[in-house]
Amino acid sequence: MNCGIVDLGSNTIRLSIFKCEGGEVSLLLHRKIMAGLASYVQSGMLTNSGVQVACRVLKVYRALLDNLGIEPMYVFATASLRNIANTAEVVEAIRAETGLTVDLLSGEEEARLSFDGALLGIQHTSGLLVDIGGGSTELVRYSDGEILSACSLSVGSLNLFDRYVSWIHPTGTERKAIRSAVRTQLEHEKADLHRAEHICGVGGSVRAACKAANRLFNRPASCRVLSASEIKLLLKRFKNPDRTTLSELLKIAPDRVHTIIPGLLVLDTICSACSAADVTASACGVREGYLRTKILGEMQ
Repeated sequence: MNCGIVDLGSNTIRLSIFKCEGGEVSLLLHRKIMAGLASYVQSGMLTNSGVQVACRVLKVYRALLDNLGIEPMYVFATASLRNIANTAEVVEAIRAETGLTVDLLSGEEEARLSFDGALLGIQHTSGLLVDIGGGSTELVRYSDGEILSACSLSVGSLNLFDRYVSWIHPTGTERKAIRSAVRTQLEHEKADLHRAEHICGVGGSVRAACKAANRLFNRPASCRVLSASEIKLLLKRFKNPDRTTLSELLKIAPDRVHTIIPGLLVLDTICSACSAADVTASACGVREGYLRTKILGEMQ
């Protein structure tokens, strides 16, 4: 069986096409479109313009799957639709426009599915999973491969940028405001942040940070581990970026120039809170977890 899974996120809308055969799963194709749905939220509601952006992307993905002869297309949404006041109306508008039903994941469900997917690439059997998205951050503490606790913070790289950053890169005052917002959420959700030496990082912000470290610190491109000290060095390097640094950043992550610093601030704040030594960027995450748990699991 081949199928397409769409992650309707706050910053990006991603399509992953998987081949499932004989109990094995392989990724055939991955596409992403930077839709920035969080930027279309006004007075707590996703505007009609935002709904139309989502529908246009979903139609593009549906046409791609049709051309490839792949029928099942599963769509799920996270903080992009979970954290708005008009969720039901938006889900219905998408269904009416595209014929697609959106599966809305709760924060805890998203966290658990992220863990189910990231588990495929986790080397450490105990630690903390941190999934930084555009509109939320999921935390999962695990030991011996089992979940001990899970929660979702309503702060992500894009909505933090929209709330606190006046230009492309946050000022010193804006950085402090972002850190304060993350700490407030950690306290509000009573996040389980006892010492975790190793963090498994999930999401585009973590992958972009790892790519930036590899390029700027002359590390192998295949390196997927960031030390806590390297995260602080990146934040220092990007504090007052000169033309050369900005040029490098545009080459590394052109679609995340505005969100990489907020994402790094989230990661650094969490690392400090649990005294983490390093972060490993996982190649897998919520889409793989959704496939294995909600699609293949239900079929079994």
